[in-house]
Amino acid sequence: MTTSLAGKRGLVMGVANDRSIAWGIARALHEAGADLAFTYQGDAFGKRLEPLAASVGSDFMVDVDVTDDPSLDAAFDALSARWPTIDFVIHAIAYSDKSELTGRFLNTSRANFKNSLDISAYSFIEIARRAHPLMVENGGTLITLTYQGSNRVVPNYNVMGVAKAALESATRYLANDLGPEGIRVNAISPGPMKTLAGAAIGGARRTYKHTDQNAPLRANATLEAVGGTAVYLVSDAGACTTGEIIRVDGGYHVLGMPQSEYL
Repeated sequence: MTTSLAGKRGLVMGVANDRSIAWGIARALHEAGADLAFTYQGDAFGKRLEPLAASVGSDFMVDVDVTDDPSLDAAFDALSARWPTIDFVIHAIAYSDKSELTGRFLNTSRANFKNSLDISAYSFIEIARRAHPLMVENGGTLITLTYQGSNRVVPNYNVMGVAKAALESATRYLANDLGPEGIRVNAISPGPMKTLAGAAIGGARRTYKHTDQNAPLRANATLEAVGGTAVYLVSDAGACTTGEIIRVDGGYHVLGMPQSEYL
């Protein structure tokens, strides 16, 4: 068993900047020896991504709107033209209207509910369907990102909690569908992190501080720790791991209440 990714290649979706979880994963995969391709959405994100992709030796970037089937088809057609097979896809894509990530979940609008579930959960299924032909020959790994708001109430996480619950369920069903073909499907669940996406959540700073103070390790997740977990899942060492929600949160998920000094 080895965690070397030499000879492996795959797609990373969702790098926003150099502090995003997707970038932490991409950097770790590159350091382990993998070849990378990237997607982005829109020129602004493309300009941010270009120097990052170049820093890990990648010249493959494609603009993708995960709510648009022709856009997804074009991206995977371009990917298959470059590489007839791939070993992994990292899905780090989620969205909700920021105005609905404060206040009461009761007030979630129908439009934002549909959009949030489409982008944050259903897109993983669409991506798995398109990645499948590129993995069916040699097997592979699909990884998505979730958060504990999927199964516990986190103030202001609101509709994103429901979307992540759907995403985690989709992870298990996809793992069962694709397992016979040697394709593993897992989700990584970091604790709160100081990312562009995390900053959109109301009260993000308080949540980050609370976890940092109370987690058994008295620390929040790092990009390096999340990246290392992804390397394990993609590598041969993760050959028998599928359908899992792997928590990288300093152990916060085991707590029933805050530490005594913060009660």
